[in-house]
Amino acid sequence: MTLEWRVAPGLVSYPDAVATMEERVRAIREQGADELVWLVEHPPLYTAGTSAAPDELLDPERFPTYQTGRGGRWTYHGPGQRVAYVMLDLQRRGVDLRAHVARLEEWAITTLARFGVRGERREGRVGIWVAHPDGREDKIGAIGVRVRRWVTYHGIALNVSPDLSHFGGIVPCGIAEHGVTSLAALGIKADFAAVDRALRDSFGPIFEPVTAKAAPAERLIDVQTVTMSMT
Repeated sequence: MTLEWRVAPGLVSYPDAVATMEERVRAIREQGADELVWLVEHPPLYTAGTSAAPDELLDPERFPTYQTGRGGRWTYHGPGQRVAYVMLDLQRRGVDLRAHVARLEEWAITTLARFGVRGERREGRVGIWVAHPDGREDKIGAIGVRVRRWVTYHGIALNVSPDLSHFGGIVPCGIAEHGVTSLAALGIKADFAAVDRALRDSFGPIFEPVTAKAAPAERLIDVQTVTMSMT
């Protein structure tokens, strides 16, 4: 089994993305297919995790909305946001869902550092955050995971240059007291090609396969059980 990197041209519809991920997850587990890191960009849309509250969708008519099996609440995807879908076999990297989420966080933080941005974790708040000198904190990266038979899917989303006003149609992750930001909003001019290089260069040392004991067969774990989400 090897790792495939794929960059999708143009905008990928959310239903097509989910179908592609689910098919690759099945193939990895049943046929030993290659693992996949798939870099995509979506048209404007909102997705609801398993804990999404209806009243946190503030503008239901603004963009298409989709229910998704990942944990968490409402999130936005759209042009200018790089989404990295990660389909990995955790039996090669340690059967530990929390450790996988921590690696995703570290991947986002390390990638941002290559552009001079200090991304940080926050206790009780999923995602990657940027602290401003005036004390404000904004989210720049989202994380969401689902695991089927110990093969992961979904992944991370980094705000490169999206229209940040589009986040106003939801309460992102149910957190109204903090905002969102992007590389562009921080004054950093970076295109997707540069971000993709940084993602790839940062990936290997963090996700190096390890020897791990076998996981229980036929087990479905939603990241909501450990309160992780993509919001």
